[in-house]
Amino acid sequence: MRIGMMADAYKPHVSGITNCIALSKRFLEKAGFEVYIFTFGGGDYKDDEPNIIRTRGMPVVDTGLYFSARHSSEAQKLIRKMDIIHVHHPFTSGQLAIRYCRSQGIPLVFTNHTRYDLYAHAYLPMVPEALGDAFLRAYLPSFCKSCDLVIAPSPGLKEVLLDFGVETQIDVIPNGVDIKPFQSVQEKIPREALGFKDEDVLLTYMGRVGPEKNLPFLLRAFAGIAKTYENTGLLIIGDGPERENLEDRVRVMGISDRVHFTGMIPYVQLPSYMAAADAFVTASVTEVHPLSVIEALASKLPVVGIQSPGVGDTIEDGVTGLLAPEEDMAVFTAKLSRIIVDKDAREKMSQHASEVAKTYAIENTTQLMINRYQKLYFEYAGKKGGIVQRIARRFRRKT
Repeated sequence: MRIGMMADAYKPHVSGITNCIALSKRFLEKAGFEVYIFTFGGGDYKDDEPNIIRTRGMPVVDTGLYFSARHSSEAQKLIRKMDIIHVHHPFTSGQLAIRYCRSQGIPLVFTNHTRYDLYAHAYLPMVPEALGDAFLRAYLPSFCKSCDLVIAPSPGLKEVLLDFGVETQIDVIPNGVDIKPFQSVQEKIPREALGFKDEDVLLTYMGRVGPEKNLPFLLRAFAGIAKTYENTGLLIIGDGPERENLEDRVRVMGISDRVHFTGMIPYVQLPSYMAAADAFVTASVTEVHPLSVIEALASKLPVVGIQSPGVGDTIEDGVTGLLAPEEDMAVFTAKLSRIIVDKDAREKMSQHASEVAKTYAIENTTQLMINRYQKLYFEYAGKKGGIVQRIARRFRRKT
C-alpha cells in the first residue's frame, strides 16, 4: 500500500509534528508500506531518507517555513497514485489534498496535531480572540467534513474538535514515541557538565522555547522555589524565539546560577540529558499530545504540569506526576515543592511513569494506524466496484 503524507513543513524544520511524521514513516516502512512525504522547501536541503517530494516555496519571513499555493506537476502526479493520503496540516496541505484526491477517490485522513486556537493567540496577539475563534469554528468542521477520518492524538483534543463543531468520525490514536532509547540509556550526562551538583534536585524542561509554551510562568514558579530550596536546579533543553528574552528574565530574577539553557541538542543525545534529571516540568497548556512528556515518562521522570488537553490526558495526578489548575501559580508552585522534597513519592511516580510510557510505544500506535488505513482502503475498494477493480487501478497508477 502506498501512503502519502502531506505536510506544510518537514525537515530540516524542527517541531513535534516533524518528529512524528518522520517516526511514523520509518515504522510504516518497517511494516512493509511504501511511504512518501509531500512538502515544501527552498531546494537546498539534502534529504537523508527516500521518497521526500519537495515543491519549491516562498520562505515565510525567518521561520524556516515555506509557502506554495500548489505542488509541482510531478508531485501532483505522484500524489494521485497514492492509496491513502494522510494530511498533517489542515490549511495549505489540507486544501491541496482535497483538490488532488477527492476526484481520484483516494481516502483522506487528517491528524489534528495542534491547538490552533491557542497557537493563533500566542503568535497573533493583535488579532481579536473572537475573530480567530470564529474562523476556526467555520473552517475546521468544513475541512474535516471533506476527510474520511480525523485523528485526535488525545481524548482532550477530541473534545476540543467536537466543541468546534466537527462532525466527521474522530478516532483517538496517540502519536507514537520510540521509547527504547529513553529506557535503555547507557550513560547519562554528568551533572557537573550541565552546571549542577550531584546532590541537587534537577528539574528539566525539554521542547521548543516559544511563546506558546508558557515558560515565563514556569520561571516565576521556579524563582519562588529557588528562594526556599537551595539545592535545586532547572535545565531548559531546546531553542526557539523566546530563548534570549527568557535568559534576560533569568538574569533579572537573580537565578542565573540555578537555571541553565542548553540550546538545541542532537535528538540522539536527548535520552542522556533526560536521564540526568529527577523530574520533568512544563507549564504549557497548548499541547495536543506532548511527545516530550511521553519521552520524560519513558525516562522514568515524574511530570509536573498543568491540567489541560494533552498533558492532562497523559499524566495521572499523584501517580505519574502532579497537575495544577490552569494559571494557578500558587498550586503549581506547591506541586513543584512537593516533587522536590518528597523523594519517596518521586521514586514511586518514576516507576509508574516507566510503565505508562509503554502505552505510547511507536510499535503499538503504528499498528493502530495501519488498522485504520486498511479499513479505509477496503471500504473504498467496495465503493469503487470491488477489490479486484481497486487493485487493478492501483497497478495502473504505478505504470
